[in-house]
Amino acid sequence: MLVLGIETSCDETSVALVEDGCRVLGVRTFSQVKSHEKYGGVVPEIASRIHVNVLHYLLEDLFQEIKIKPDDIGLLAVANRPGLIGSLLVGISFANGLAFCWNKPVVGIHHLEAHIYGAFMEEGKQPQYPSVALIVSGGHTQLVQVDALGEYTLLGNTLDDAAGEAFDKVAKILGLSYPGGPVIDKYSQVGDPGAWSFPRALLEDSSLAFSFSGLKTAVLYAVKGYGRKISQTSSTIPERMVKDIAASFQRAVVDVLVIKMERALEKTRARSMIVCGGVAANSELKSAMHAVSNRKNVPLFLPPLFLCTDNALMVAGLGWHKRHQATSFILETYSNSPINK
Repeated sequence: MLVLGIETSCDETSVALVEDGCRVLGVRTFSQVKSHEKYGGVVPEIASRIHVNVLHYLLEDLFQEIKIKPDDIGLLAVANRPGLIGSLLVGISFANGLAFCWNKPVVGIHHLEAHIYGAFMEEGKQPQYPSVALIVSGGHTQLVQVDALGEYTLLGNTLDDAAGEAFDKVAKILGLSYPGGPVIDKYSQVGDPGAWSFPRALLEDSSLAFSFSGLKTAVLYAVKGYGRKISQTSSTIPERMVKDIAASFQRAVVDVLVIKMERALEKTRARSMIVCGGVAANSELKSAMHAVSNRKNVPLFLPPLFLCTDNALMVAGLGWHKRHQATSFILETYSNSPINK
């Protein structure tokens, strides 16, 4: 069955065609980074308007490339939770309109479950159950026990900032560009991760929850403390200091993610581990998780880069597995929705 996936949960506009859950026919994704970078983060109203403006062009371009007709499509899958409510409504309205015009069923997809499914899209290499998935992105940082597709137990969530959000805010504090993840990763490769002693908020020993707000504040105080030491006429942070703070901050984030993953593996006796979401593209995190995999002798499944960031491929692929849940029209849309509900 050929599934058309639609993803508009935040600031990436994406459509994709996937057959039988894993055979990729094509994808078109429009990045809104240039529209949001001057604000240092995603502006919901702008994101929604851009989705409206570009969705139909992306779909037309995809159809022209693949040379297919609506009759060839068996199902529409659209992200309907969680995310920016305005952005989600654009994608759902678009999917409902197509479903009505083409007389096709449509199924709603949980955005975070789709991220997990990205690790299942490589044929011949499937995570064994139970698995522990670390979903780490701009809006979410969660540990989830995966017993099967559709069967999840939330092990730990962030109590404040998500890891990706902390990267963006720290980049802004340091005067770096948006989004913060890639630029901090780049600076970290030439900085000293031991130059600054930033806190690791691990909470109590058994906790699988996350907290990155204090770490972000520690970076802010470090920069402000430097500012008080220099003259009023020069407030520029030396590049060496920026690199060292970036490296020290990134190391603190990775350390927390690694320790929490190890705790989750011990608690669940998982047979595989998954790291997914936009921050999964971070070079230090990938290296550290490979090291965990080797130490624990638990296979690591890391989606390729194009499946880490928000995309319609993972939505379409998961949609095929949920085809039995399809309806003629989707009404439900949630800005917040636990993955195990």
